Amino acid sequence: MTKDSVLDASKTLFTVRDWLRYGVSEFTRSGVVFGHGTSNALDEAAYLILHALSLPIDQLEPWLDTRLTMRERETIADLFEQRITTRKPAAYLTGEAWLGPYRFTIDERVIVPRSYIGELLINGLEASVPQLGEVRSVLDLCTGSGCLAIVAALEFEDAYVDAVDISADALAVAARNVTDYGLADRVRLVESDVFSALEGQRYDLIIANPPYVTDGAVADFPPEYQSEPVLAHAGGTDGLNTVRRIMENAADHLEPDGLMIVEIGTGRDTFETIYPDLALDWLNTEASEGEVFAVQASQLMDLSR
Repeated sequence: MTKDSVLDASKTLFTVRDWLRYGVSEFTRSGVVFGHGTSNALDEAAYLILHALSLPIDQLEPWLDTRLTMRERETIADLFEQRITTRKPAAYLTGEAWLGPYRFTIDERVIVPRSYIGELLINGLEASVPQLGEVRSVLDLCTGSGCLAIVAALEFEDAYVDAVDISADALAVAARNVTDYGLADRVRLVESDVFSALEGQRYDLIIANPPYVTDGAVADFPPEYQSEPVLAHAGGTDGLNTVRRIMENAADHLEPDGLMIVEIGTGRDTFETIYPDLALDWLNTEASEGEVFAVQASQLMDLSR
């Protein structure tokens, strides 16, 4: 997509429907990669159009035949051009990302929010993990933008949440989101390498979406994924370096009847090879199977022994 083609498009495409078709065609032709809030060209084009028009991102149908002003058309065209020429995820272009109904401000200091744990929290964690007890305290490891910590605080209204990340830059982004949601009195941001700054702290629930991508996969990332902080992805040779550290130390930070939930992507086979005797509950979602597990404190105590 060139500047000239953008200018031509702005002069000849008049409705939302026109721009939706055009976006799908251009994204498909250009070979952009999805996976940062959308999974296909249609949803990506729809999101960028609705954002450009300041419309609800889940309401496309009512606006399809709406005619757009020249300024609106130019705004959409500019977003489409940036998406194709920079290959940055759409969320970095718009400065926002969504987990279900929750919006978060983001930039390139943090990974674009996306987590199956978020889906589990929003749908009611008790439905997937019936052994979950009363949740008064939550630890969110590798918090990034703070999205999971904030969703946890909103879903468990009586709980206090510690949101931990090794990156001071990420925590600066998280701080803005915590403030935006008015949760500064219940969500504490902690700069820590996993549990290192949490000595003596115990929680009813630990959630973790740590780096879990293998070195080989990171090296082969398309430009969209290369735009994100490598620290948020890099999990070592088998992808589970950080996951191992979490497993080794989690028992010291869970209440006796506590529970931990960890997302590990496609690393289940490797994980089960490392921990063959650990009984886990694998929590499937609408978009995933075998990528998130729940483990009770008692099992982790056995592991540490």
